[in-house]
Amino acid sequence: MKASVMISFSKYMINAILNSYGMLFFSKNKIFALLILVVSFFTPFTGACGLAAVIIAILAALALGFSKAQMENGLLTYSVVLFGLGFGTNFEFGTAFTALLIVGALLTFFIATALNVILNKRGLPALSLAFIISTALLIVASKSFGGVGLTHRHIYWYNEMYALGGNRLVNVITTIENWNIPDFIAGFFRSMSAILFQVNIATGIILSIGLLIYSRIAFILMIFGYTVAIFFGVLMGSFNQVDVSYYNMGTNFMLVAVALGGFYLIPSIRSFFWIFISVPIAYLMVIGVGSLLFKVGVPIFSLPFCITVILFLYMLQMRTKPSKLVLTPIQYYSPETNLYRYINGKERLMNNIYHQLSLPFMGEWMVSQGYDGSMTHKGDWGKALDFVILDDEMKTFRFPGNLPEHFYCYNKPVLAPADGIVEDIIDHIDDNEIGGNNAQQNWGNSIVIKHTEGLYTKLSHLKKQSFKVVKGAYVKKGEIVALVGNSGRSPEPHLHFQVQATPNVGSKTLAYPISYFTINNHKEIVLQNNSVPSEGSFVSNVVGNAALQQAFNFQPGYILKVQAPNFADETWEVCTSIYNETYLYCAAQQAFAYFINNGTAFYFTNYFGSKKTLLYHFYNAAYKVLLSSEKQINVKDHFPLNVFSVNPIKWLQDLLAPFYIFIRMRFESEVKQTDGLLNDGSISFTSKQTLALFGISKHQSTAVVQISNGQIQSFSIINHQQTISALCSQ
Repeated sequence: MKASVMISFSKYMINAILNSYGMLFFSKNKIFALLILVVSFFTPFTGACGLAAVIIAILAALALGFSKAQMENGLLTYSVVLFGLGFGTNFEFGTAFTALLIVGALLTFFIATALNVILNKRGLPALSLAFIISTALLIVASKSFGGVGLTHRHIYWYNEMYALGGNRLVNVITTIENWNIPDFIAGFFRSMSAILFQVNIATGIILSIGLLIYSRIAFILMIFGYTVAIFFGVLMGSFNQVDVSYYNMGTNFMLVAVALGGFYLIPSIRSFFWIFISVPIAYLMVIGVGSLLFKVGVPIFSLPFCITVILFLYMLQMRTKPSKLVLTPIQYYSPETNLYRYINGKERLMNNIYHQLSLPFMGEWMVSQGYDGSMTHKGDWGKALDFVILDDEMKTFRFPGNLPEHFYCYNKPVLAPADGIVEDIIDHIDDNEIGGNNAQQNWGNSIVIKHTEGLYTKLSHLKKQSFKVVKGAYVKKGEIVALVGNSGRSPEPHLHFQVQATPNVGSKTLAYPISYFTINNHKEIVLQNNSVPSEGSFVSNVVGNAALQQAFNFQPGYILKVQAPNFADETWEVCTSIYNETYLYCAAQQAFAYFINNGTAFYFTNYFGSKKTLLYHFYNAAYKVLLSSEKQINVKDHFPLNVFSVNPIKWLQDLLAPFYIFIRMRFESEVKQTDGLLNDGSISFTSKQTLALFGISKHQSTAVVQISNGQIQSFSIINHQQTISALCSQ
């Protein structure tokens, strides 16, 4: 028991320490973080101080009752690492030094905790403000302490290199420092190393290689920020001032570029453009604010970086109109992942943004008048849809067509488009004769349903005394509320449907999409989601299959056991995160597959873990499943590029991703009812993955998921490398 506790504690400490170092470069990549940690020991005493400071803070946090989850992500402790590195760089070792290192590390942690709480409530990061405040206080206070003094250790860092690796290491470092490379490039590497309070080319090269492997976008942003800073400094004629040190180049200008170019903002040509503004702003602060702080004997440190980033992000939060300069909605601590998830999730984010509305009828109808139609959908009332039923001869009625009863849509059920409360009903207007009109009672018999605050739907031209519900009643999605009539401004029977923000029958219309419906273009059935059907299109709701819905109804606590040749047995459990996200979790492989099931479709949103697990292959096979077998509907989607292995072409895509996407991994799926019954028996779900490179498609794999009696029985995948056949059981 004690051994398992020790292993768990050791794993926690390692994660917390590595994340603290990784966050210096906005990363949670453990390998890159380990590289940063190792490189910090190129000046051994300074590196030891940084490591000691963060260990002190983490242990103190546990003693104070902080949870492991609070500490493990490194957000509260990366300022502590900076404090330790900075303190070890500038002060002489001794008894007073040791005491101040402990006190300063804890002070930095306390300030970081408070600032994170205060700023995070406003959607802003605390960055390295805690390090700046605590270190400035310590520098000012140290002038009154006789037991601690400044050191020149950083000037004689070769001595530490000698102590670390002897003449061989010193010779290697000296050779690198004496390389005949342009000053611009040497300055970039020195600026990179200055983030760790070092100023040498070797450290900068190693960090640059690590950063390039971790994130291609972050690497080019570093270069971009460095270049913009030099250009602006030369333009202003101030670049040779002492205030513009390698430290300021790296910590203030280069990290501003990464933070605003691809971390807190989705990387794009727009985010890159704003670096031309944000880096010069930081430059002005280095010169201006730095001069003021110099008078009180306090270095400016990374204050310009913090102020510029926080100011810019706060300004963006004040916008009232949508913009293509997008704040990162979910932080994955990788510019590439942030970008690819954002691109992939646009449609899926709509599923969460929009309250899902379905078409208010059964079967297939035609949109006889769409948004801003030529007949009656005009001005403030233009965002509405009219629906009718046509026969094979494209007629809305059977012969002779002089009575409402002759029209195919007349007397047909009208359905609630979503759950809600009946806000109002008009039910006293007679039907018109065919060709007639009732402009005085324009909307005819109508029902208004409130779905949520500020979202109502109205269905009009209904049949008198056909209502199945009353005012104030709660209705479920798909419940019959009335029948189609011919009342109001209606020369022939049709169903009028609109979305509005207010409850009145005559309210102005609101443009709003329909979720999950199909369009029959007489060649194929095309699935649509979160879109508005156009005039003349033949549309119908997606009819769910009970067996499919049951098979993918993964509720928390559900367990699925999976076996396949050449794979270790896996057990998947359905869990729920603190953000109410549902996911399949394989404890043995530490793999997570996040998903959404909205009753109409099941789809995965995220995968974390090894790509050699059965869970990963199931993620690929069942990436998106339409829970319907009524029609042969081909579902199309795209995988996010970040889930696939890194290769030279993928690296090139990463470099160009903010400007141009040339790789797409397509997903297609189709459900087949193998025994011909609608809601029972065996179901075969087939999918395929296709790589599109510069528009040229190449088939990657095919997958089949077998479902019987409402349960997933097996899945198989065939690709160029292997064939996987997995059996599933509860």
